[in-house]
Amino acid sequence: LSELEALMERMKRLQEDKEDDEASQEEMATRFEKEKKESLLVISGGIGAFPNFSVLFSAFDDEIVSTDVSRYVEDPGFGYKDFARRGEDHLPTFRAQDYTWENHGFSLVNRLYSDIGHLLDEKFRMVYNLTYNTMATHEDVDTTTLRRALFNYVHCMYGIRYDDYDYGEVNQLLERSLKVYIKTVTCYPERTTKRMYDSYWRQFKHSEKVHVNLLLMEARMQAELLYALRAITRHLT
Repeated sequence: LSELEALMERMKRLQEDKEDDEASQEEMATRFEKEKKESLLVISGGIGAFPNFSVLFSAFDDEIVSTDVSRYVEDPGFGYKDFARRGEDHLPTFRAQDYTWENHGFSLVNRLYSDIGHLLDEKFRMVYNLTYNTMATHEDVDTTTLRRALFNYVHCMYGIRYDDYDYGEVNQLLERSLKVYIKTVTCYPERTTKRMYDSYWRQFKHSEKVHVNLLLMEARMQAELLYALRAITRHLT
């Protein structure tokens, strides 16, 4: 099967499995912890701590340009840091149901800055729901499962867990090259190269892959807002 056909087959199988058998809360929690720990091992720029990963993606390293972004920031040491150290047994988890954008963050940010919550919410919803209902040459495809996997994987990298989501779907729908790309774009955008962009979903249209970038950026922004707004809420109470 081609990459595209294989992905569509996995999406179909996931939907069938979901109808036949639903994972328990304990199983879903275990799958989240596994995915969260694995995300810490994904190294942007092409090499991750997986079997054969360095062989598969070492070619990316030749293309990575050491970009000087210090001119754009006041703090030269500013940059992304993993939310936990590798090798730790108990990684911190932000349980989404304890503080969600819809139920908590939206109202607080509107209090702090009138109407900004409505604008942010509209932006999040528009990008999340954006779809042509296509996958490359295939039409009338429901891409909801795939879009949710992309969005939730970004939040997973930031330690945010949704209790009603089975993170086994992430592992089945997002191949490792795509996970490397996601972490690079989300956490180290200055390291992203065209070769990395071309390396995943080769049969997809550029418009579909650009939508992936938009989805990743909005997921990251919402994750950052959740942490910041939760901290403000705790301070106020």
